[in-house]
Amino acid sequence: MDLGISGRRAAVAAGTAGLGLGTARALAAEGVAVAVCGRDRARLDAAAAQLGSASVAIEADLSTPEAAAGFIDAAAEQLGGPLDIVVANNGGPAPGQPSATPIEDYRRALDLNCLATIAMCNAAVPAMRSNGWGRLVAITSIGARQPVQFLAASTAARSAVTAYVKTLSQEVASDGVTANTIQPGSHDTERIRSLAGAQADALRADIPVQHFGDANDFGSIAAFLCSRQASFVNGASLIVDGGASRGLQ
Repeated sequence: MDLGISGRRAAVAAGTAGLGLGTARALAAEGVAVAVCGRDRARLDAAAAQLGSASVAIEADLSTPEAAAGFIDAAAEQLGGPLDIVVANNGGPAPGQPSATPIEDYRRALDLNCLATIAMCNAAVPAMRSNGWGRLVAITSIGARQPVQFLAASTAARSAVTAYVKTLSQEVASDGVTANTIQPGSHDTERIRSLAGAQADALRADIPVQHFGDANDFGSIAAFLCSRQASFVNGASLIVDGGASRGLQ
């Protein structure tokens, strides 16, 4: 399917590995010029090589809202014009039980996984509204749908992002801009391998499809939300978890 976004410009945060890289690859395959960011120069160079000559890799640390907004500005400058697509993504905070997680860990999680997303979206929205077209997608977590007890800081921050994006979607829709979130479950990424450790087999067995997700498959789903055909999908939270969440909503 032609997604109708060839020639568009996109920024994919934390796009050098895992779900971010899978999304960047899917967009690049559709003819989108993609800017990705990360902190590791070797990973940035490797990602740039995969994404083609129309794309750029920007060294950036998204741990503060100011740096996150700076990535959006740098992406637009290096791609040669305002962004049409922003995929907000970032690394996950440290694990911890709700009552045992220090306040500082919650604050870092909010900076990393909530305020950085808000900053990226707010930096991109004015040009999108002016141009009458835009796609905002935030990669959150299954924890925003079904709280993960040992990931208390992540669950809190991702839930806050979900509320922000839902609210933003109402503001920008009449200008041709959509805003949605994707809530991934366990995918075969460094983050999941690190968290699961020796429990990986048990975690996999608890997923009804009996395997972890694939980052490239996830990227194809994210790219669809950025497509011309997805213009009527707005304010949605799409769960991509192989059936692991048990709730009806």
